[in-house]
Amino acid sequence: MNYAEIKNCDIANGEGVRVSLFVSGCTHHCKNCFNKETWPFDYGRPFTAGTEEMILRELAPDYIDGLSLLGGEPFEPQNQAALLPFLRRVKELFPQKNIWCYTGYLFDSELRQESRARCEYTDEMLSLIDILVDGEFVQELYSIALQFRGSSNQRIIDVRRSLDSGEVVLYTPKSGRIE
Repeated sequence: MNYAEIKNCDIANGEGVRVSLFVSGCTHHCKNCFNKETWPFDYGRPFTAGTEEMILRELAPDYIDGLSLLGGEPFEPQNQAALLPFLRRVKELFPQKNIWCYTGYLFDSELRQESRARCEYTDEMLSLIDILVDGEFVQELYSIALQFRGSSNQRIIDVRRSLDSGEVVLYTPKSGRIE
């Protein structure tokens, strides 16, 4: 897997102060994607053991709330293969920190059911993610007023509660409301 960028102090892609990993490779190709340079799977730099160690060091301070995965597309099967062992390490070393993931795939109809995204890594990867922002970016539904998402079709999902209940449970941010 390659990655496009790592932000060590990100406040836009999830609640609190985060470390954000932008993976390369995406087959959605959403109209007016904010990060279209990440579409090719070979864009950027290789995600190596050294890259993992650097991100783990960046996650260590108490003021860092967690990790955010963006893209590109973290749930492309070849990206899942590289991300799953890394997410295991993050949860093992930092169980108090949360993991947010942004995906163009829909939680209930593409990640939980047979689709091109679903593979042998998907269920475990979902079990390690706390919050999932799902759905492709749709330019016609774009609003700058939306919190943690680009278009109003995208949902902010509490993954653990959704997996436990068998139904999509939307996440309520610490502010108490989603705009």
